[in-house]
Amino acid sequence: MFLNYLKIALKVMTRHKLFTFISLFGISFTLLILVLITSIIDHTFGPYYPEKKLDQTLSITMGLITSDSGASGSGPLFSPWFFNKYVKTLKTPKVISISSYHNPIQVYKGERKINMGLKYTDSEFWEIMDFEFLEGKPFNKQQEENIEHVAVINERLRNEYFDGFSCVGEYIEADGENYRVIGVVKNVSILRIMPYADIWVPTGHTNEDLNKATLTSNFPGWFAMLLAYEKKDFPKIQAELQKHLDNIEFPEGRYNSLLTNASTYGEAIARQMFRKEDGNIGPFMLILFTLMTIFMVLPAVNLVNINMSRIIERSSEIGIRKSFGASSITLVGQFIVENIIVTLIGGLLSLVLAAVILGIVNQSQLLPDMTFTLNFRIFLTSMLIAIFFGFISGVYPAYKMSRLQPAEIIQGGSK
Repeated sequence: MFLNYLKIALKVMTRHKLFTFISLFGISFTLLILVLITSIIDHTFGPYYPEKKLDQTLSITMGLITSDSGASGSGPLFSPWFFNKYVKTLKTPKVISISSYHNPIQVYKGERKINMGLKYTDSEFWEIMDFEFLEGKPFNKQQEENIEHVAVINERLRNEYFDGFSCVGEYIEADGENYRVIGVVKNVSILRIMPYADIWVPTGHTNEDLNKATLTSNFPGWFAMLLAYEKKDFPKIQAELQKHLDNIEFPEGRYNSLLTNASTYGEAIARQMFRKEDGNIGPFMLILFTLMTIFMVLPAVNLVNINMSRIIERSSEIGIRKSFGASSITLVGQFIVENIIVTLIGGLLSLVLAAVILGIVNQSQLLPDMTFTLNFRIFLTSMLIAIFFGFISGVYPAYKMSRLQPAEIIQGGSK
């Protein structure tokens, strides 16, 4: 039966090429935008280099604090003291790391000005992240504790500062200090907020007092990553952290409440949006789904009008089938399947166009160190969107025509 529907759909598409072009253009353009957005989101939050252990990793990136006067602050605001006292002491995670966000700085090599991002981090950072070392190795726990002047740099910085030559053992100046390069890693996309930097140095080199009893920190801020033994340990980690937070101190004396938890990045954003601890991700996904649906409404309405014209043209066929006993459900099912086939073809075209556009963006290096791809997750998401798009744009015209009587249908549904 499906094969017959496919043949009919292809015949209908070739009957009026202008309608077919308009339909496929509207479908493929709409889905193209959604595919590109999906690819960017997947590249930002999916398990890509060097965050390949995301299915085992939680992070504490953002929080919400309120003061006695009712004022509040939110975002990546927690201090190293907070992380060391309430996060590093957790027993459930396998590995816990504390790092700063990257700090944009400038250095000079001769007369050349080089822009770079500097990140302060600990040795556990290298256990959680799966960096690809082109030469050398990361700094270890002893080097971190001794606050040795060692650094790991990325390939881009090696090319700019050391003219692309091997540089392990050489020195680089950054933020007023000289560091001995002990490792070089493959570049990281700036969209990977937690691992991204051009140079990574031990936390002790920060100008911030790591032991100062305060909840908040200075720019650029700090975050923690928690690697679990298994994903099923996430609730245990979150429960243990919450016990610590239930007994939290407010050393500044002006804060009275704090809201945060170990979570995925999406959960952290949802917590900030709804300003509550539990039940955030469901409404957050509902909002995303609603926005996606609204984005598809206008082209879907246009496609409904085109489908009405197509179905009216086939009124004789429908009338004859109804005269021979075809039920309304059968006719509705046929036209919906046909419409879904058309939208799937438009979806495949959108994937081809997306692959071409992403290939051009990747080749142009318009967004440095970012490689957008179309993987199975994106393909499956795109096809599901296409099926949904085909259903909502086909169900009303098919239902309306199937409810008419044979005599009305043969007359074009005018009665």
